[in-house]
Amino acid sequence: MGDAHLSHRLTAPYHNRHHLPALSTKAACMATPLAQPEGHSSHLGVDVSPTRRRAFRKLLAAGLIASSLEWYDFFLYGTAAALVFPDVFFPHSSALTGTLLAFSTFWAGFVARPIGGVLAGHFGDKYGRKPVVVTCLALMGAATFLIGCLPSAATVGALAPTLLVTLRFVQGLAAGGQWGGIMLLLTESTGPKRRGFAGTFGQTSVPVAVIISNLIFVAASGLMPDDAFLSWGWRIPFLVSVVMFLVVLYIQAKVEDTPEFRGLQKEVSRPESAVVRAPLAQVVRSKWGTILLGCGLLSATNSLFYVSISGLLSYGTGTLDLDRNPLLAVVLVSSVAMLVVLPLSGHISDKVGRRPLILVGGAGVVVWAFPYFRLVDTASLPLIFVAVTVGFVFQCLTYGPIASFLGELFAPNVRYSGASLAYQLSAIAVSGGTPFLMTALIAKTGSTMPVAAYIMTMGLITFASAWFLPETNSAAVRDDPQAVPGTHLYH
Repeated sequence: MGDAHLSHRLTAPYHNRHHLPALSTKAACMATPLAQPEGHSSHLGVDVSPTRRRAFRKLLAAGLIASSLEWYDFFLYGTAAALVFPDVFFPHSSALTGTLLAFSTFWAGFVARPIGGVLAGHFGDKYGRKPVVVTCLALMGAATFLIGCLPSAATVGALAPTLLVTLRFVQGLAAGGQWGGIMLLLTESTGPKRRGFAGTFGQTSVPVAVIISNLIFVAASGLMPDDAFLSWGWRIPFLVSVVMFLVVLYIQAKVEDTPEFRGLQKEVSRPESAVVRAPLAQVVRSKWGTILLGCGLLSATNSLFYVSISGLLSYGTGTLDLDRNPLLAVVLVSSVAMLVVLPLSGHISDKVGRRPLILVGGAGVVVWAFPYFRLVDTASLPLIFVAVTVGFVFQCLTYGPIASFLGELFAPNVRYSGASLAYQLSAIAVSGGTPFLMTALIAKTGSTMPVAAYIMTMGLITFASAWFLPETNSAAVRDDPQAVPGTHLYH
């Protein structure tokens, strides 16, 4: 059977049911999973086969490592944009203008992320999660390595920032595609009662990436004079990304596609009915409300996170006159809290539901927004540590369950498209512009209070979005050993 015919069958409406109640909060019925990993207990999600259990542990490790390297590459750019790129790529601009221009190139990656998410979702829903993940990881590794090879503006003039923006755009395409693929490889390959916890292995890669990128940046800048670091030392953290290709080879050779996607492949033998040729068009048509609310879920965590890892570095070194490396160390140590809270939040969401944790996290960001900046403005490193750490804890309560929650809101045949689009729309709407907006607001008003008001607003959006979305892992689902979270929304 030809690939085109196969792909059309795979995007047929899941069990021939088209319309999914976008904002329904009632469970219509319970259903068994379409496909589970061989050897899994259908009611506990526990693998009784040692071979399959080892394979799944390897998948969790591979997902964590691959996603960590991917986010390392992506976040590294934010650190460099705050501390290095104004001098290297915009040397003739004022300090403020150079920083704004550097953050503009940072934003280019977020502009590309929804495009990457749309493309990856389309092909991931038609041809499988794994091949799309492998492609995205390879793209990210190549783009980041090439950024480390770029000539400076002093050497080639305007061509240097042009090439920088181009490679940042490629980074954005790759990052936009990989999140949904990694998330689905992890959550669709585990038992239905552990999807919240499994999904956090992809989410935990965020603090791992922050820690690694800051460690390498601190080491590179601390071991050489500033002029040497600005001349060539900053390139080292980017060139290290070549190790990404080892992970790509491992996933390509050792990791299988998810059981749910393999289950969809088996449906090619079933009669077609109203075949959906474009997963993206189908999910936008039937679930646009869920996509927009899913985007809103990420407002609090994305805004405060990028303030903490990028905007704070620029503000701290430029306005508060703090030294670069101690401030990087504060962010690095604060990120350790995320390593604990993220897996814990996913585990708790398997026990009490996804929405309660997101609601608490969103409310926490609302309450903490103004105290956060009051503490930062003291220019005291211990108080900045408290501000960032508490903020990270609230972010994790929202971010941890989102990997499983977003996927469960959509049927498997449009899941990659729907979840990726929701996630990446927030990237362009919130994440990319936050450091730029923070810098511009402080320059305009001379105060961090407008930035605090912005963060508070983002927390309110997250809270409202979680309030109006249906619970995918309700008490009825948790109490039914055969029920799969979210299935009642599209059956």
